[in-house]
Amino acid sequence: MSFPFYIARRYLFSKKQHNVINLISGISVVGVALATLAMVCVMSGFNGFQDLIGNLFTAFDPQLELVPTQGKVMAEDDPSLVAVRRNNKVAAATNSYEDNALILFKGRPLVIMLKGVDDNFTKTSGIKNILYGQGEYSLHRGNLNYGIPGYNLALQMGGLNFGTLQICVPKKGEQINLANPIENINVDDLTASGICFQVNQQKYDDNLMLCSLPFVQGLYNQEGCITKLELKLKDGVDEQVAKKELQQLAGPRFRVLDRYEQHEETFNVMQIEKLFAFAFLTFIVLVACFNIIGSVSMLIIDKTKDISTLRHLGATNKQIVHIFLFEGWLISFMGAIIGIVLGLILCLLQQQFGLLKLEPTGGGNFIVDAYPISVHALDIVIIFFTVIIVGFLSVWYPVNYLSRKSMDSQA
Repeated sequence: MSFPFYIARRYLFSKKQHNVINLISGISVVGVALATLAMVCVMSGFNGFQDLIGNLFTAFDPQLELVPTQGKVMAEDDPSLVAVRRNNKVAAATNSYEDNALILFKGRPLVIMLKGVDDNFTKTSGIKNILYGQGEYSLHRGNLNYGIPGYNLALQMGGLNFGTLQICVPKKGEQINLANPIENINVDDLTASGICFQVNQQKYDDNLMLCSLPFVQGLYNQEGCITKLELKLKDGVDEQVAKKELQQLAGPRFRVLDRYEQHEETFNVMQIEKLFAFAFLTFIVLVACFNIIGSVSMLIIDKTKDISTLRHLGATNKQIVHIFLFEGWLISFMGAIIGIVLGLILCLLQQQFGLLKLEPTGGGNFIVDAYPISVHALDIVIIFFTVIIVGFLSVWYPVNYLSRKSMDSQA
């Protein structure tokens, strides 16, 4: 143990001549601890919401998705896509075509997102786990094409048994003739399947209609074309390793996306919000560290005689400065450890008992009753070093200045 650190540790826990110094030191530790606790809880809260949304997407979205880098459509028999489907890490693949469409329901037009999928869709997604209603999952039977709407879209159409819908899309490459618009529009019928799906996400539940791939390809005059190739990997396969391998197979004309990249905008917004919250809480930590400056400054004044004694015993000016620097760092270190421990305890209690409710009075339509919490080890490490660095920067100049001024006055 170094000499300055040993003396600083003694000063931290020993009783001072003026009790107010002990009080201010205690307040400094508490202030840093509370700011650290807030950082742990807030960051874990952001992680909880991000993980919650990620889990909701999992029920509908594919594990990996392949899309063209240029344009919107690609040939489903493209050699690169065939090679991806045959890769030994791929358990199942689904051809998919998505585009906007217009439905006419009781004379009222409604813009929806039409998603056509092949019969492998149940193997690449968890669609069967989020279905509601009395019917069975089926997208086509004989000459009939069935449509499975999102929950909120079904409500807009009056329920699950909406009969037959006219699906309208403009013909490819043609401008709408305002005098007779029907000439430039493709129209086909979808029949109610008696079921709907609910992902608890507006993007899906409000305007998505699921149907068969041949129906959509014929409606858009895009036979043999798809907009996405959705993939499910075999059990035990590392997703990131498989993603890199499939990207090499696909080549530069295609992009392989994981679930987070498929919803990049949503998660980027959440990351930006988390970053701003972290910056704001770091500023609060800095304010809390001002108490450390006051505590160490009063300690320097209180230990003036000790400084003189140490100098006569051979201590250098650098060692004396380090004593008070270590004093400030120890206060910030204790505050960081106490804050992290208390923050982790609060996060654990929230996970187990849901102490903080989203709707205390009940009757809400929230997916979860209590605020979701997810503790990430990397965040805890970043928070710890942030508090330590902020504590170091906040006391470095004041301690150097006051210590040298005190020593100069004794010279």
